[in-house]
Amino acid sequence: MYKNLLDTMSNKKITFTQVSELLHCQLRTVSEKSRGVVQSEFTVTEALIIKKVFFPEYDVDWLFKKEDKIDETNIRSIK
Repeated sequence: MYKNLLDTMSNKKITFTQVSELLHCQLRTVSEKSRGVVQSEFTVTEALIIKKVFFPEYDVDWLFKKEDKIDETNIRSIK
């Protein structure tokens, strides 16, 4: 799970829908990658695009730091 990404998305009111439209992929794909539900992760290119468009003020390594624990509160707020 990308806790920093999810927290920052929630704080900035960025939704999975917005990210999926940016990346031209399914909303479910973004949701599952963000929450660590699937084995696949964001590609380097995807991470850089997300950072550049939505979070230019944050470090990409910090945004995409992997964590194990899921906080369902944040996930509900960005759907």
